[in-house]
Amino acid sequence: MSTSVSRQSDPERFEITSEGEVAGFAQFVDHDGRRVFFHTEVGEEFGGQGLAGIVVEEAIKSTREEGLTVVAVCPYVKKWLTKHPEHADISEAPTPADLAAIDG
Repeated sequence: MSTSVSRQSDPERFEITSEGEVAGFAQFVDHDGRRVFFHTEVGEEFGGQGLAGIVVEEAIKSTREEGLTVVAVCPYVKKWLTKHPEHADISEAPTPADLAAIDG
């Protein structure tokens, strides 16, 4: 299985492709030095391959490299972060301003 993760705009998200086809994404909004992840999705036909974990891992690594704080609103990203405590130093709970930025 050949996969790759890339950052996309409009909407802002990290996409994962499998065999050249978009398989899923982790969507976010950047707000005041914080990257708020609010939705992760993998197509049903790509389920069970661990692709959500791959795209979230790459998204978190990129966020760290960019010097931003990770804010997990998405339940999948929250769960992933609990299994990867090495990223606790850049993770924070969402604030009302973070939640407003999602709708903004």
